Amino acid sequence: MQPDLALAPETVLDAPGFQALIGATDAQIADLTRFQTLLAEWNEVMNLVGPLTIATYWTRHALDSAQLIPLAPEAITWADLGAGAGLPGVVLAILLKGRAGAKVHLVESMTKRCRFLEVVAKDLDLPVQIHNARAEDLKLKVDIVTARACAPMAKLLGFAEPYLRSGAVGLFLKGQDVDAELAEARKAWTFDADLRTSQSDPRGRIVQVKRLSRVR
Repeated sequence: MQPDLALAPETVLDAPGFQALIGATDAQIADLTRFQTLLAEWNEVMNLVGPLTIATYWTRHALDSAQLIPLAPEAITWADLGAGAGLPGVVLAILLKGRAGAKVHLVESMTKRCRFLEVVAKDLDLPVQIHNARAEDLKLKVDIVTARACAPMAKLLGFAEPYLRSGAVGLFLKGQDVDAELAEARKAWTFDADLRTSQSDPRGRIVQVKRLSRVR
């Protein structure tokens, strides 16, 4: 999968289409399919994702998450802030499972969502550690810190600051309002940002963040 090669807006992948695009193994597809099932079941009793997005799971959720791996192919330790439904963290853990030293930290402050993540992690035997905590209260040293639908960029950088200061690179999944979010964030923060077009939706962006500091 080539970075910045976005699908057409109307494209909806199925499992074989995702596998062909990503190069996922049969075992990874099986785990991702099981995750889809668990997500749909728990979504009936808990607000994890928009109900209509279950039907477009392979594009909206699986690809949206998986596209981060080629941007940091050597990274083995990740932190997903506001992990919620396990996106992108669970998908990343599925794709990283079996790599020596791989671990994804799923950071979620809502206890009921942590219960869902615990069920998924046990069912799929994932290399994850679940933290029922506020992201900014943890001091985790990881290669990559990521988040999706967690908070506006100005607030998200506050959550991610401890990780970025410890040497992590930020890879944040953002929507079409990213330019406005970045402009607002620069009122409080100084940082380097590199934007890439989302492969799952050409209106979205992946924001790579390095060298974060507070505006004085």
